[in-house]
Order: sequence, then structure tokens, then C-alpha cells
Amino acid sequence: MNADFTAERTIMVDSQVRTQDVTDLAIIDAMRLFPRESLIPSSRAYQAYADAEVEYVAGRWMLSPRDVSKLLQCLRPRAGERVLAISAPYAGAVLAAMGLSVVQRDAGDATPIEQAFDLIVCEGGMPKAPQAWLAALADGGRLGLVERDGPVGRATLYLRAGETVGSRMLFDSTPPMLAGFEAKRGFEF
Repeated sequence: MNADFTAERTIMVDSQVRTQDVTDLAIIDAMRLFPRESLIPSSRAYQAYADAEVEYVAGRWMLSPRDVSKLLQCLRPRAGERVLAISAPYAGAVLAAMGLSVVQRDAGDATPIEQAFDLIVCEGGMPKAPQAWLAALADGGRLGLVERDGPVGRATLYLRAGETVGSRMLFDSTPPMLAGFEAKRGFEF
């Protein structure tokens, strides 16, 4: 039996997204329409609209609705832009619904990134943005991800201007670390 989660999507947007100062109507409309539950196993579809990260495959998590909406708004997506969604099925789906051209890729894919992207987004935690991702930003391109090296992470925005890439922290976030990207710990007393 296929459950209808339309009411849950509306509640998610009204209580977890709009209350966090997410005012971009294109993001709000796309989140209200896209069936988040379609990205996770049907046996756990009820988790899709919880105010929490949801594991969609082993070691890969969708950001909470609050965090993904805030991150997307900070990226300032515009219809027609090219997006690389790295281990970001929900963010990629929302951006595609907004009219952006989205390429989905897993963070573990070691294939070189051959083209430049206007936006790159990742939904899992990692210690630092990989250099290959920064190199794949077009001029004016933005990268949004959560850098985490401890109990609390920081959603971070990277922006390319010519040959320079700058960054700024956006908000606290605590998604699970992407499997294979856990911080390497050295000797500690």
C-alpha cells in the first residue's frame, strides 16, 4: 500500500523550514511538492518528514529538512544553473524541481570531475571540503556542505571568484559523517 504523505510534507515545510527563516519560495514550493519518502526504503517512509537526518542507504544520510533548506537558501540557486549533488539525493531533487540541471554522484566515486559546476552540494558530514570539489566550481560557483570534526559541525559555504576560493560558516549542524570520510584521529593524551 502506498501511503500519501502530502499532509506530512506540508507540516514539514510549515514547522521545520519556514520557521527557520527560509523565505525562498522556489525552495519552499519544491520541498512541498517533492516526495522525500521516495528516496528511502518504503519500510522506513514514515521517517522522511521527521526533524532528523534519514539514512537512505548504508552510510549515507539526507540532511534534516531544516538543515537542507537553510543550506540550499544560502547557496542561492537559480534556474538553469548546473549542479553536482554529491551524496545529496534530496537536495538534488529539490534543485531539479526548481529548474536547475542536476548531476547526482556518490561521495565515494573517485572518478575525476570533468566539468565545472555552478553549485555543488553534499548532505553528509565530512572533516573538510575535498580539493577536487573546490576545483570543480565554475567562476561564481558555490559549494555547500557540513564540515564536522567533532560533535558539532558547521554548514559551510565556499565561493569561487576567479582563481580564489573563500569560505564562511553558516550555521551549526550535526549530520552523521559520510562513510569513508570520517576524521582520522592521531594520538591524544
